[in-house]
Amino acid sequence: MAVELYRDPQHVCLMFTDLVEEDGQAVQSNQFLVIDHGVGALIDPGGNLAFHGLFASMAPHFPPPRLSYLLASHADPDIIASLDQWLTSTRAMLVISRIWERFAPHFTKVGQTQDRIIAVPDEGARLPLGRSTLWLVPAHFLHAEGNFHFYDPVSRILFTGDLGASMVSGTQASQPVRELAPHLPHMEAFHRRYMVSNKILRLWTAMARQLDVDMLVPQHGAPIQGAQAIADFYAWLDGLACGIDLMDASAYQLPRDRIDLTTRRTMPPTPAPAPSLARSDQTTP
Repeated sequence: MAVELYRDPQHVCLMFTDLVEEDGQAVQSNQFLVIDHGVGALIDPGGNLAFHGLFASMAPHFPPPRLSYLLASHADPDIIASLDQWLTSTRAMLVISRIWERFAPHFTKVGQTQDRIIAVPDEGARLPLGRSTLWLVPAHFLHAEGNFHFYDPVSRILFTGDLGASMVSGTQASQPVRELAPHLPHMEAFHRRYMVSNKILRLWTAMARQLDVDMLVPQHGAPIQGAQAIADFYAWLDGLACGIDLMDASAYQLPRDRIDLTTRRTMPPTPAPAPSLARSDQTTP
């Protein structure tokens, strides 16, 4: 089901939260449709798990074959593993970091991406969409090496990929968060592991504060809405140790545990058997 993030007579932003659920097998993910004056862009269209549901769910709002763009924040499978199906069923161009221009074709049949990739330079750009633009905002190493967020100046929504992600259900993801503190337990572990460093977070927040943002919308979990919640999110990121900040020599040791093929989990190494004492047949005189 589509969640309406913004609507005016000529501009619409929709979110789809329940096509891939947080069920222990695959991480919950969101997909987004932005339409301006009859021109459509799909943001982070997702993997094969989402394709058929997304195609059907967006059809009442916009004919999928008429899509102009597939915007990918980065090249993870939950972002564009369905690329081959979208390029087959539409004439859309893939918009992605130049870093991934030659990696994205691995998701498709031979020749499918020929002349259909807009490779975005590290500095970002402004992409025409109808009578508006989408800003391709640098977000490198948050978490991917080549990474972009997408700012819509009409709705004042910043689509932030994995930044701001929370591990919640699709139903929870459909409800914007307006108070950050109770939401942090759903976010903290993810950000500490997936974001590269506090230095990068602070560079990003300094840039993001220059934008007029009403809503931050991640690719996993719930949007963050309202001036106070967004300011609190920026402040939280400014003080967050993550990624390489948390690494030391203990994370780089040769492995000892073995994988148990029954449980598919690691197990401590099997202790070596204790040496046996040989019995002597000799008798003492």
